Amino acid sequence: MPEDRADDARLRERLLAGDDDALAEAYDRWSTLIHSLAMRITADHGAAQDVTQDVFVHLWQHPDRYDPHRGALRSWLCLNARSRAIDWLRRRCAQDRHHTAAAAIAPPPAKVDDVIVWYTEAKVIREAVAALPDPQREAVLLAYYQGRTYREVARDLGIPEGTAKSRLRAALSRLAGCLAAEGILER
Repeated sequence: MPEDRADDARLRERLLAGDDDALAEAYDRWSTLIHSLAMRITADHGAAQDVTQDVFVHLWQHPDRYDPHRGALRSWLCLNARSRAIDWLRRRCAQDRHHTAAAAIAPPPAKVDDVIVWYTEAKVIREAVAALPDPQREAVLLAYYQGRTYREVARDLGIPEGTAKSRLRAALSRLAGCLAAEGILER
């Protein structure tokens, strides 16, 4: 193994051992390069700073993902920075498209009657959710009020993923029945 890779392997071992100084050493050695690369790709100073931070946080949290036998740490960090910067660009383009589309089809101002109906329906929905059995209500609150996935709901509740899906399916069925009875939803 070349000497620079031997240094990288030692640095990796120190990172695996949780040595803060190893991370500081890697940051001092390559942060300017990583920031410059991210800046070239994103053309945004804030994004380049975020990418640089993400790359080094990833190194700190997952030093085992770097293999000194496959290449230099510098190259691995640059590859991570490039991927994260491109992801940032893709998100930015998607947000720009979304904002442009939203601006083009902005809804007209709501009428007072519509606002009253909306508040009434929201109240009925909140009451229907509150009336769910505890396990179903917890799953619904995590999934639909906090934006969690099935897997995250299962993890947060300490239950199997299939159980989380079943609870959500049962809760949605029960909610649909309640809302249909109130004339809000057709079954």
